Amino acid sequence: MIFNNQYELQRVEKAELLKELGKNPYTHNIKRDSTTKKFKDDHEQIKNLENMRDKNKENTVAGRIKFLRHMGKAAFAKIEDDQGVLQVYFSKESIGEDWFKSVKKLIEVGDIISVTGFPFITKTGELSLHVKTLKLATKSITPLPEKFHGLTNKELRYRKRYLDMIMNYKIKETFRTRSKIVSLIRNFFEEKNFLEVETPMMHPIPGGANAKPFVTHHNALGVERYLRIAPELYLKRLIVGGFEAVFEINRNFRNEGMDLTHNPEFTMIEFYWAYHTYYDLMELTQEMFAMLLKQLKLPKKIPYGDIEIDFSKKFKILSYKNALIEIGGISIETLETKKSVLAYLKDKDEEVDEKLSLGKLYEKLFDLYVEKKLINPTFIIDYPIEISPLARKKDDDQNIAERFELFIAGHEIANGFNELNDPIDQYNRFTSQLKIKDEGDGSAHEMDEDYVRALGYGLPPTAGQGIGIDRLTMILTNEQSIRDVILFPAMKPVHVNNNKKEDI
Repeated sequence: MIFNNQYELQRVEKAELLKELGKNPYTHNIKRDSTTKKFKDDHEQIKNLENMRDKNKENTVAGRIKFLRHMGKAAFAKIEDDQGVLQVYFSKESIGEDWFKSVKKLIEVGDIISVTGFPFITKTGELSLHVKTLKLATKSITPLPEKFHGLTNKELRYRKRYLDMIMNYKIKETFRTRSKIVSLIRNFFEEKNFLEVETPMMHPIPGGANAKPFVTHHNALGVERYLRIAPELYLKRLIVGGFEAVFEINRNFRNEGMDLTHNPEFTMIEFYWAYHTYYDLMELTQEMFAMLLKQLKLPKKIPYGDIEIDFSKKFKILSYKNALIEIGGISIETLETKKSVLAYLKDKDEEVDEKLSLGKLYEKLFDLYVEKKLINPTFIIDYPIEISPLARKKDDDQNIAERFELFIAGHEIANGFNELNDPIDQYNRFTSQLKIKDEGDGSAHEMDEDYVRALGYGLPPTAGQGIGIDRLTMILTNEQSIRDVILFPAMKPVHVNNNKKEDI
């Protein structure tokens, strides 16, 4: 039996007693005509009535009991629904003496009830519902955590999000905001005539980003498939096919580490725009942020933990190399050769693979000494070509990619670039990535010959970008962990009493 502690067994017994009274503890015959918020909005004016009640206006409201206090022949309760909390009052006289006695013994905090009655104002001035009919909708078997302490254990909150939502009303507001962010972004791109599309979640070849994939098996085809790392290569195939502006909002999967900003499955929007450049994408991104702040009614300077993020100015643009020099404090001389960079890292007691290319070493320097210092919105542009296998090279410097990443509060929020549309160059880059993979880099890009063949038919000049919805939501809701903006984040398995593993 799952419900086996003394408190749960007591509640199971109460459910049985309710059945004996002819009261189904799990009835479905519940109809309501108002929410807690609508009830308050509709009856706020009764404060102006002489007796501060209106017996002619009845409503039925339903919700979970969050507070219950019996006072002899009467009781007050607070019920919570999707919209808020409402105080209700009932007595022996209003619901009947026998049922009142049963309610006192058998119904408690955590149970879900429906109540029908009229609005009135209590002596303390609170708009409440005077109950004439009380029905039990659902008997709660497991008691809620003690109200004073609430649910403060973060691990438990993530593992049992349903309980977190019951106990922490704020978390529901965070996810309402997340939903609104996604909706606003979708509308933003549709208004600019981008076409929303859906591309495969299972890929024959992992691609679109440098990351380790999750592997599964397709029984009907008898082949391995990879949960998608990114939709990029499929979306660019659509540009080859004739669509000129497409976007997709969906999940990506990367079989890598978990921390405050990484979850193995996460949500992104990726969009591709023919006959535009990465500078156009940077302008579009700033426009999108301005729209989000306005629609979410946020100020242009918003708090994030102990810092403040300033969205009031145009986003700063800084080259990758200048960021290493100006923000990382690394000299030009150090950056000139692979040998000098290796010596610098060793002097800092950093572990480093000497097989890494100069571009990959720059990436390590950036991660260590620059990224966390980028607080206000900053576009870092012109990345080393070695770490940008799908981006176009600059015409005047073949070692630099026409690429940017957007950083806010020390987090990478977006990645965009002018797309490589030379099929020969793309084939050679994939070949180089295979060599890197053979040297032990499991996240290096695979060869995708079909994509190269697609490029052979001609990809128009195109710019593309991805934005992480989870990290974006973190910034706009002032949440410090990605787990606080994902309803059911990945968790390490724990052992339970029956020796089976449970991970949610």
